[in-house]
Amino acid sequence: MARLQVLNLDRDASVVLQKHMTIQQQLAQLPSVDECLKSSYGKKWLASYARKTVLRAIREVIDSKRKEILNGAAPDISIDAISRCIETAVKKHSAYKLRPLINATGVVIHTNLGRSILSAVAIEHMMVTAGSYSNLEYDLSTGKRGRRYSNIRDIIKELTGAEDAVVVNNNAAAVLICLDTFAKGREVIVSRGELVEIGGSFRIPEVMKASGAILREVGTTNKTHFADYENALCGNTALLLKVHQSNYRVIGFTEEVPVEKLMKLGREYGIPVMDDLGSGCMIDLKKYGVPGEPTVQEVVRTGADVVTFSGDKLLGGPQAGIIVGKEKLIQKIQKNPLLRAMRIDKMTLASLEATFMQYLDEEKALREIPALRMMTEPVEIIRKRAKKIYALLKKDISGAAQTEVVPDQSQAGGGSLPEINFPTFAVSVKPDNISVNELEKRLRLGDIPVIARIKGNALLIDARTVQDGEVKDLVRCVSTALGLSRDDGTISNIKIINAKN
Repeated sequence: MARLQVLNLDRDASVVLQKHMTIQQQLAQLPSVDECLKSSYGKKWLASYARKTVLRAIREVIDSKRKEILNGAAPDISIDAISRCIETAVKKHSAYKLRPLINATGVVIHTNLGRSILSAVAIEHMMVTAGSYSNLEYDLSTGKRGRRYSNIRDIIKELTGAEDAVVVNNNAAAVLICLDTFAKGREVIVSRGELVEIGGSFRIPEVMKASGAILREVGTTNKTHFADYENALCGNTALLLKVHQSNYRVIGFTEEVPVEKLMKLGREYGIPVMDDLGSGCMIDLKKYGVPGEPTVQEVVRTGADVVTFSGDKLLGGPQAGIIVGKEKLIQKIQKNPLLRAMRIDKMTLASLEATFMQYLDEEKALREIPALRMMTEPVEIIRKRAKKIYALLKKDISGAAQTEVVPDQSQAGGGSLPEINFPTFAVSVKPDNISVNELEKRLRLGDIPVIARIKGNALLIDARTVQDGEVKDLVRCVSTALGLSRDDGTISNIKIINAKN
C-alpha cells in the first residue's frame, strides 16, 4: 500500500514537472520584441506608425500571452497570430481619442456629442484660416496692429442691431466677465425663478460669486413682480439681470417681468440691464412651427444694455460666448484684463464669422446650418430617410433582428426649447440573438461609434439626426454589431459631409 502511494506521488510529480516544462517551452517559443520588429509585419508597422506606439503594442501583447501561458492556457503564439494581436493594439493606441460618431439619438444640439455641427462653409473658412497666416490682429488698411474682434464685430452688429459686440470662449465666460466688469463688489438683482443651473452643475449664483458680484434675489420661484425689483434697489445696486430659462419652464400660476419693463426701471434709476439669453436664436422659428424662443434681435430692440448668448446652440456655430449691447459698456468689457484669458482663437473666430455671414440669407441659413436644418426639416423628409435606413438594414441584417419604421419624438437639446418635442421617425431594431443593451454597447464601442436610444425592448435610430452621408456607415455598423459582417477598420469622413446633406 505504501509502495502504491509512493508510485502515485512520483506520477503526480512527473505530471507537474511535465506541465512545468511545457510552460517553459511555450515561454521560450514566444517571439521577442526584436523578432517582431524585424518581421515583415514589423517593417510595415514602422512605416505607418510611430516607433514608440509599435513597441508599446508589441510589449503589451507579448506580456498578455506570457500571462495566459503562466495561467495554464495554451494560446497560439505563432508570429502570424501574435502579429494580428499586435496590429489591433497598434491601431488602438494610434487612434485619436476625440472621434467623429453618428448621432442617432434625435437630440439635435447634444451637449455630450459636441452640440451643434458646423456648416460646410464654416469648416472651410476655419481650415483655410488655420492652415495659413491671417490678419488675426493686423489691420490691412493701415499696416499696423489691429484688434481680433474687429474682424467679426461688424457682421454681428449688422445682424443683431446692437451698437457693439465682443466675443469670448463660451457663454459662461460672457456672463462672468460682464458681472466682473459692471458689478464687482456690488449687488445684482435677479428673480429667484431665473437662478438656473445648466449642464455640468454650472449655476448662476456660483458664477456671480466667482465674479465678485453680490446676488440679490427677488420674488419667488413661480412669481416675480415689477415691484420686487423696485423695492430691492439700493445705493449698492449695480445691475438688473434677466436670465432666460433656457433648459426648463415653470408653468401654471406664474409671472415674470419682461425685459422691456426692466429697461424702464433701469433708465429711471440709471442702472444697466443685462439679459442672458443663452441659446442665441437668430431666426424667428415660430413660422417654422417652433414656438417659445426669443431672438437676439428682439431682445436688442427692447433696449437691453447688454445681451449674452452662445455660439454653439441655436446659432449653430462653434463654442463661443457673444456679448452685444451699448457701445460704452462693450468698451468697458474690452478693457477688462479677464478678456485676454477668455478670448477666442483664430479657428473659432473664422468658423463663427462664416456662420454669422450665412444669416444674411435666412433661407440659406436654414438650409445649410445643420442645427437649423435638422430642427426645421419637414417630417416627410425624415420619414423618407428612416425608410431608406430601414430598407438597407432589412437587406443586411435579415434573420438577426426585427426592424420597422416607427413615429417618435425628437428634442432640440443643449438647454434649448425644453418643452418642445419634434415629431420624427425612427428605425426600431429588436435583436434576436443578443440583448438590446448589448447591441447598444457594441454600437457605442464600434470603429465608428453610433449613439442611439433604447426604448422598451428596442433600439431606436432617430432619422432626424442621422445625416444622409452617414446612412451606409450606419447600416454597416449595425450589421457588424449584430455579428453579420466584419468591420474593415476604415474610418469614414462623416465629420466633413454632414453639412452638405
